[in-house]
Amino acid sequence: MNNDLNIRSTVEQLGLKAVIFDLDNTLLNRTATFRRFSEKLMDHYFPDLSPADREIRIEFIRTADQDGYKNKPVLFAELAAHELFPWNPAPQSQELLAFYEREYVNSSVLMESAVELLTHCRRNYKLGLITNGQTRIQYGKMDLLAIRDHFDHISVSEEAGVKKPDRRIYELSLSKLGVRPEEAVYIGDHPVNDIEGAAAAGMHTLWMRQNQPWAEHITAKPLASVGTLRELIDIF
Repeated sequence: MNNDLNIRSTVEQLGLKAVIFDLDNTLLNRTATFRRFSEKLMDHYFPDLSPADREIRIEFIRTADQDGYKNKPVLFAELAAHELFPWNPAPQSQELLAFYEREYVNSSVLMESAVELLTHCRRNYKLGLITNGQTRIQYGKMDLLAIRDHFDHISVSEEAGVKKPDRRIYELSLSKLGVRPEEAVYIGDHPVNDIEGAAAAGMHTLWMRQNQPWAEHITAKPLASVGTLRELIDIF
């Protein structure tokens, strides 16, 4: 990671007034959350599988999900029809989708130090959150994890009618928070949806290194890259 003292000094000099977060793979540990959901799916439909066979199918689901970017109706239609799964009888894809909508939210896991970071930042900054996804599911995760009240404004793409990386969803959040783009920093894990999108709206950015690799074609330059939320506490 970049030198903590230099980054902290840079952040102080920027005169930031707002810190805006992504949700999945930034504040919410989506990898652990989806793993927990997949385990529940296996336990519900295939309770008699051996540990090894269970793990093979959990890994298949994880890969098919594409880190959350696979369309969920398509994902569960594929799983319902796939020969790897010994369905008896084979469920309709709508049944699996309903199971997901019920159990995925209940599987939510926070990133380590998330609440500590939000509490720390709220002392000096306005806080926002911008996330792509379904309104009910995204708010459901926030409520289960008891983090919704930390934010001065939340934009979920379904209710906003626009999704990252479209700059309009960033501009909406900035307007609601009452700050100019240069007075805000956006923290997220996706190089295009989060870093490039926020930078295009004129915001500063911090990249949370998780599952999405950096692409060479991206010209946006984050202030720093971090691997944990603990590092952000030190920066702010």
